[in-house]
Amino acid sequence: MASEKVTKAVWVCVDYRNLNETTSKDEYPMPMVDMLIDGAAHNQILSFMDGNVGYNQIMVAEKDIHKTTFKCLGAVGAYEYIVMPYRLKNAGAAY
Repeated sequence: MASEKVTKAVWVCVDYRNLNETTSKDEYPMPMVDMLIDGAAHNQILSFMDGNVGYNQIMVAEKDIHKTTFKCLGAVGAYEYIVMPYRLKNAGAAY
């Protein structure tokens, strides 16, 4: 039997349902697909942004950091996000 390296990791799952219910939705209309294609048609280079790391680059406003507070079982203290966490109502619109 091959030995496996066991890595201990903590996965944090924060329930933002109450915060999302009290937050008003930012709505931004999607641009017309034809306009996007026409705008890119005459360029020599087309680049795509890596969306996986995009959320972690949006800073949470200092006055709103306390709204992202959570605590982990077995850990001492509370934690706050200073960058945009996933699952917030307006994360997609802000991104």
